[in-house]
Amino acid sequence: MDVDLLVHEAWPAYEQVSRDGWILRHAGGVTKRANSVLPLGSPPDLGAAIEAAEAFYAGLGQACAFSIGPGATPGLDAELESRGYALVDPTVVMSGPVTGAPAHPVRVEDRPWDGWARTWWQVDGRYGDGLREAGRILTGVPARYAAVEEDGVPVAVGRGVPQGDTVGIYCMATLPSARRRGLARSVLRALAGGGHAYLGVTAGNRAAQALYRSEGLTPTAGYHYRVR
Repeated sequence: MDVDLLVHEAWPAYEQVSRDGWILRHAGGVTKRANSVLPLGSPPDLGAAIEAAEAFYAGLGQACAFSIGPGATPGLDAELESRGYALVDPTVVMSGPVTGAPAHPVRVEDRPWDGWARTWWQVDGRYGDGLREAGRILTGVPARYAAVEEDGVPVAVGRGVPQGDTVGIYCMATLPSARRRGLARSVLRALAGGGHAYLGVTAGNRAAQALYRSEGLTPTAGYHYRVR
């Protein structure tokens, strides 16, 4: 499973520039996934490639960030550390078959509707008024949007991206008042559809990792960011 490309394709920046085998991504500053360098391949001059990336993001008024996954340029992580880049958001990628059926009614649509977007943004909206830019990322590839609703209001949501023989699971979010009731489990099962799935979860989120382990997902890879 090529984690770097799966994540890149499932969460597509709407502006991308290719340089020396690296992909410089920009999407209004919303999420590091869509506003970072995907450093695949080996540029002929590593230092020059880093400086070109820094100039690109400086021109946008953004910090320079690199996504460091299994396929990252050899030696890049150590070089960025030596240049003062901080290690940010270590993430565990978990994958496996999800075979259970949802225990709750789950609404599934091919587009994010207003209620779905509001609930996701209420839980995960760390980027101020960037919901419009986030919407452009979400709808950049075909995906399915799932929610458990109560009184017509989504209280647990998620996004599934079909990618060959697997489904990428993104945007898992449950309102605080609706947690510990198995709603996220039902959303995950609805999106996986009884097949193979993968997702990323921050290394420190032990509760979410325990949930996903109980659903058949196991750690298979990881990535982090270097930011300065």
